[in-house]
Amino acid sequence: MANSEYNPDVLNCIANLSNDEVFTPPVLANQVLDMLPQELFRSPDTKFLDPFCKSGVFLREIVKRLDMGLANLIPNRQKRIDHIMHHQVYGMALTELTALLSRRTLYCSKAANSPHSVSYFDDEQGHLFYKAIPHTWVKGKCKYCGASQEVYDRGSQSEQYAYQFIHTDNPEQLFPKDMKFDVIIGNPPYQLSDGGNAASAMPIYQLFVEQAKKLNPRFLCMIIPARWYAGGRGLDDFRTTMLNDNHISHLVDFPDSRDCFPNVNIAGGVCYFLWNRDENCNCEVINISAHETSKTIRNLNQFPVFVRANKSISIINKVMQNDFESLSTEVCSSNPFGFRTYIKGENKPFENSLLLHTSDGFGYVSKLEVVKNQDAIDTFNVILSRAISGGNKPGADGKYLIIPATMRVMKPGEICAETYQCIGHFDNENEAQNLRIYLSTKFVRFLMFQAITGIMVNRDSFIFVPLQDFSHPWTDEMLYKKYGLDENEIAFIESMIRPME
Repeated sequence: MANSEYNPDVLNCIANLSNDEVFTPPVLANQVLDMLPQELFRSPDTKFLDPFCKSGVFLREIVKRLDMGLANLIPNRQKRIDHIMHHQVYGMALTELTALLSRRTLYCSKAANSPHSVSYFDDEQGHLFYKAIPHTWVKGKCKYCGASQEVYDRGSQSEQYAYQFIHTDNPEQLFPKDMKFDVIIGNPPYQLSDGGNAASAMPIYQLFVEQAKKLNPRFLCMIIPARWYAGGRGLDDFRTTMLNDNHISHLVDFPDSRDCFPNVNIAGGVCYFLWNRDENCNCEVINISAHETSKTIRNLNQFPVFVRANKSISIINKVMQNDFESLSTEVCSSNPFGFRTYIKGENKPFENSLLLHTSDGFGYVSKLEVVKNQDAIDTFNVILSRAISGGNKPGADGKYLIIPATMRVMKPGEICAETYQCIGHFDNENEAQNLRIYLSTKFVRFLMFQAITGIMVNRDSFIFVPLQDFSHPWTDEMLYKKYGLDENEIAFIESMIRPME
């Protein structure tokens, strides 16, 4: 055996434990810290805050940089560490357990007033705070985070997940008077269960971003899911704000979350960003994958949604010129005929009944019950399931499928439940079949991918897909030629989108 010592970083081990809490690996924390001006770590006056500590990794890595940066200014190591701990580094833990873990990481002791702490404080919390607080219930929901009272109002003996940082209208009151932070940084919680079916959950990371901005730091860095780019439940206002915020100077994007968190596969990927209070600028967008890194400087609000891949911009620009008309104009809104998913219909047809396509197969409902899109009842339509097959996650080959699990032509006298999107209204079946073939091309699925960051298809998923003449079928080769795509652009599409089985 080679004479070597294996000394693993325990925070690397913790970061690989679970998908429930996405802990930050030390290498990722340092990549985020690298975006900051490094002179911040050579100043004894810079103040850092991580308001959502889980393992304490950001604070630990900040202290290591300050320890090196202040070595000449404060030569005595203990005095230097005391100054850093007491005057420069602050944190707020998410739970009582993560408070103990983060203090152990930062102070080398779960209690800051322990003789084992690397810097002594008069109380056990030091400058890494945790306070259990209740939700504020209004009509069954928390007025601050939207948590379900049915799910989270479960007594003082259980964790409430009422995160202190976002459960206040005035976050500055959480800190000593006149406390100003130069840098707010971290990896906030991503979502909360909303009490719906199965794994139904609502995003909350945007609340932490908005709350941090209220403290008006010089710099703000956060790791968050990328679903806000295009869609995401309740994220429309947040997306508009982010895309029009000229203070975002860097956005680092991971379409495959495993390139960021090695053992966590998050649909739509993740990103981290640098917000600079004192700078108005275009944003450097950095796409990172296992195969390559792409960088460019551009406006985030070039399109109604954020197009993540730098290489996609030229393709979209070619498609959208020359009197572009989007296929989205032919897509019905969600729940096209007014039948919710749980409606299955009767087992057998009856007088004036229509065939209803459901998630479980077929049923029959009365024509009189149709409350929307009555004009589509007697036409041919293409329907596709709203859920993406494969969950908008790359396969083993790194490519995306990006196709609804079910796609078929619906004949006159047939309708569908809200499980499906409905497109078309054709007078003949041939045109509807040609639309179905068009939707299966890599070209179309690539353009849909630019407007999808979650796992569901909706009308906005088709904003970059051009409307065509469906009197004949379309192939990828025909579409590449029509829009003048060059070899590199074609290769990029082919490298991203898997063929349909």
